[in-house]
Amino acid sequence: MNSFDILAENPAGFLAVVGLVGLTVGSFLNVVIHRLPIMLERSWKQECRNYLELEPEAAPEAPYNLLTPRSHCPQCAKPVGIGENIPVLSYLLLRGRCSGCGTRISPRYPAVELLTALVSVAVAYRFGFGPQTAAALPLSWCLIALTFIDIDRQLLPDSLTLPMLWLGLFLSLFGIFTDSTASILGAIFGYLSLWTVYQLFKLATGKEGMGYGDFKLLALIGAWLGWDKLPMVILLSSLVGAVIGIAMILLSRQERGTPIPFGPYLAIAGWIALVWGDAINAAYLGQFH
Repeated sequence: MNSFDILAENPAGFLAVVGLVGLTVGSFLNVVIHRLPIMLERSWKQECRNYLELEPEAAPEAPYNLLTPRSHCPQCAKPVGIGENIPVLSYLLLRGRCSGCGTRISPRYPAVELLTALVSVAVAYRFGFGPQTAAALPLSWCLIALTFIDIDRQLLPDSLTLPMLWLGLFLSLFGIFTDSTASILGAIFGYLSLWTVYQLFKLATGKEGMGYGDFKLLALIGAWLGWDKLPMVILLSSLVGAVIGIAMILLSRQERGTPIPFGPYLAIAGWIALVWGDAINAAYLGQFH
């Protein structure tokens, strides 16, 4: 009996392993959330300089990607050692402060790690040991990264959304979550539905109500779940957005005109539809029988 057979026949052990993997992935997602927007900004800056035929910068920027440089304290530049990079546990042992200078470490780092672990376990519990869990986990991790990047930067990077959109279309060939026809229509309708709302809002007000990243994100969700889940996703995202938006205005006294990213609400609604969409539809339709 190999390790896969052991996990398949031991649901509790399978969930434990997935939870540990989720913690580790959550630690990496913190790096993606922080560094990917900076990497994109540097790339755009260089592309603009090349397009405008400007002289190269006097001192070229040091390599900066998801692996280089090593994680370090932004205050004292002390590298984060292996023993200080254990998800959640290191934060607790360090009492939320840098071991070098005592600078406070944001609690969002362990929060993202815990969230990723909980989301991963929920996916594994819902779908069990099999191809659906194997597919749903990377989608869930991508949605977490997109959520926090959009919160921080109001940006939904194509380098995350487009590969996942194509992966959703590819998986539809095997009917893992939906069939190819529903997947293709989901991608088309997902993009065009928000694009149409954007154009009508801009025509009526002269303002841009959302960004093109939101269109691509809903296309991604449509490619994974099919066109029939899109109404649920749009409704859930609108409800979640309305509740959180009003709460933010009331609690933080945020001005009504302040832009609020819509991507997190789409991501949350898409994940809910992924995990519990069929149950929600069944409960809703059951009211009419």
